[in-house]
Amino acid sequence: MGQASANGGPAVSLLFVFTAVSCMFTAFCYARFAATVPISGSAYTYAYTSFGEIIAWILGWNLLLEYAISNVAVAISWSKYFVDLLEGLGVHVPDYITMDYLSAARYHKMASEAVAEGKTFESLSVNLRDGFTAWETAPQLFGIHFIANLPALIITVLITYLVYIGIKESKNTNNILVVLKLLVIALVVGVGAFYVKVDNWSPFAPNGISGVLKSVAAVCFAYIGFDSVSTTAEECKNPQRDIPRAMMYALIICTTLYVLVTLVLTGIVPSHHLTGVEDPLAFMFHMVGLNGVAGIVAASAVIALTSALLVYQLGQPRIWMTMARDGLLPQAFARVHKKYKTPSFATIMTGVLVGIPALFANLEEVINLSSIGTLFAFLLVCGGVLVLDLDPENQAKSKFKIPYINARFITGGLLIIVMVFLKIFSAGSYDWFFANISGGEDFGNAFLMLCFLIIWALISFWSYTRSLSLIPVLGLIVNLYLMTQMGTTNWQRFIIWCAVGFAIYFGYSYRKSKLAVNS
Repeated sequence: MGQASANGGPAVSLLFVFTAVSCMFTAFCYARFAATVPISGSAYTYAYTSFGEIIAWILGWNLLLEYAISNVAVAISWSKYFVDLLEGLGVHVPDYITMDYLSAARYHKMASEAVAEGKTFESLSVNLRDGFTAWETAPQLFGIHFIANLPALIITVLITYLVYIGIKESKNTNNILVVLKLLVIALVVGVGAFYVKVDNWSPFAPNGISGVLKSVAAVCFAYIGFDSVSTTAEECKNPQRDIPRAMMYALIICTTLYVLVTLVLTGIVPSHHLTGVEDPLAFMFHMVGLNGVAGIVAASAVIALTSALLVYQLGQPRIWMTMARDGLLPQAFARVHKKYKTPSFATIMTGVLVGIPALFANLEEVINLSSIGTLFAFLLVCGGVLVLDLDPENQAKSKFKIPYINARFITGGLLIIVMVFLKIFSAGSYDWFFANISGGEDFGNAFLMLCFLIIWALISFWSYTRSLSLIPVLGLIVNLYLMTQMGTTNWQRFIIWCAVGFAIYFGYSYRKSKLAVNS
């Protein structure tokens, strides 16, 4: 939220709403599947039902980005807040065991260059000072600096143990953590509202639309998790009823809180002061001299992130368990503990996959990669509903109905309206597109936008010829648009990630799957 507000200003609150709307479309589709196929596996299971094995595999592979890899980012954030909390209590933790190697090396270089240019060390940002100190004080072995985020590893091990011993223990712990963090969010909004300066909301978007859209990855990351409810379908008493309700309630509550907190944050702290701030809510109260409240917020952040870690760490093993049942992974991943009734081996492997990278990974890079993987999963779930609904029998079986609105004329009409609106009110968008699509410096992003427009046109054609349902169609379009805003670098990494996934599929999963064995 801090970096997103620094990039886009108060207008980021609208980006949270826009992203929530796209998630709402997706939530309808998740709920439709969860009510039809009430078993573990989340989007993987739904893709298997709709598109078949190979698409389901690549989606399951990308769900690693949504759950396990995103949990690396959460563990890193948890470490930062936990260390800040200890510092507030007078316990100093050496910098070289609280951050990743890449950040320390980068900050050391930036700090050294700034000092060489005449700046004082004390005038540098906290991040630069901490990174410089970590690099300088880290023990060395054969000239290699030992810098690793040990708190991130420790919390991952503890959460993995909790998830390993049972779903009921995990649920009860999570309920307590959620109640505590909701109380503190109420404190943040209630107390912070008295210190808001309305003048800080003007300009509402200090860096324009481009500044707001620059934060797409961070804002999308904030919504990772609402769909994790569907991974526990087999452990729900009434999944057809409970899962759809849980998703909708979660989205509505979270969006309301995100918007309120963003407006309070940017109303107290001018957005340009938030650049590089990793603990924005505690920083906000320090700015107005409420150090006691800042301490409470820092403690609550530890609680909130522990809850997030728990939810993501709960979801990933159940996806792997389902994939192993289909033969796409070794059968060890489907093993259920005799006493605890949890996917034991899959849970341990998730802990390893999160804990080891959390020692060394960079927060921003992890967030970007996990966000694009999540949007891809959302995209396929929306598309899967459209495929599923082509069969009237599937529509009759489902216990959850997506409100049907005929998209026949609406989808194409929206495309025309958007193009006309941009031409009238944002002619520069056309100039940018044509200047770069013909080989300009930003050709990659222009090409992504061209692909998006072509796909939107194709969806409009299919909507007209097949009278598709509007809600999943809008989910497709909005999620695809958000993916185009991730930038070419993230797309390159995403394509490489998918290529590795296909290599594993054709090297192992294709031959071992139930479909191959039975044929």
